[in-house]
Amino acid sequence: MSTRRFTRLLSVLGGMPVAEPGDTATAQLPVTEERIEAFASVTGDDNPLHLDREYASESLFDGPVAHGMLPAGAISSALAELPGDIVYVSQDLSFDRPVRPGETVEATVTVAEGLDGDMLRVETTAAADGEPAVTGTATVLSEPHE
Repeated sequence: MSTRRFTRLLSVLGGMPVAEPGDTATAQLPVTEERIEAFASVTGDDNPLHLDREYASESLFDGPVAHGMLPAGAISSALAELPGDIVYVSQDLSFDRPVRPGETVEATVTVAEGLDGDMLRVETTAAADGEPAVTGTATVLSEPHE
């Protein structure tokens, strides 16, 4: 019996469920100046477009913006809400618009299809105040927790 079939059998018999096509999860992340500063501190990305209000106001963004990976991080949080133990394998991202302090990011992930073994393709979106900001496709491994 394949691992995937065994995993499904466990789920049916009352074991830990795993993610499967059609499953959806969400996570919210308020974007604040403090969160942007903390992200810069953790990553070492001190780009003044994120941290220096005066400098950023003279840029193409006309003010400070969050690091692109901050709203992308909300996608990781949403993936963690899917059933099973989720292991991030890969992610393709497009940064569609800047996210500003004061906006709230809502990440939505939807399992689109099963791949080989226990791998899944997941459509991902992080919207800021209702407008897509970061979109893409992830590959994850979904395993039951034993």
